[in-house]
Amino acid sequence: MSTLYHQVRFPENQSLITDSYYFCPAKTCSIAYFSNAGNTIPKQHLRSYKAIQNDALCYCFDIEAEQYLSALKDHQAEPIKAFVMQRTQAGECACEIRNPSGQCCLVNFKRLENEHNTDV
Repeated sequence: MSTLYHQVRFPENQSLITDSYYFCPAKTCSIAYFSNAGNTIPKQHLRSYKAIQNDALCYCFDIEAEQYLSALKDHQAEPIKAFVMQRTQAGECACEIRNPSGQCCLVNFKRLENEHNTDV
């Protein structure tokens, strides 16, 4: 619930129903969070709505997927990923608060790398 309280904007965050929520990361999904009990929270109610629309890769350090893909194509992606890894290891990330999934973004870097490698 901590992620939701930080992600959902005021005043909607004042009336959140305590439940186990799941995040829908797909850009085409209009619902950000949903629960087994049928509770839903639309993406428009999130602080990070614009970042989701811009296909954010790393919410803590404001890196978009397109920026990282471009760096991969130019063989300049390693410093970007290294920066995020260093900051994460130093405890300077805030994934639970900034990332609407509440999870660390590092797995998404690897996913994009794998997608890029299959496209090459």
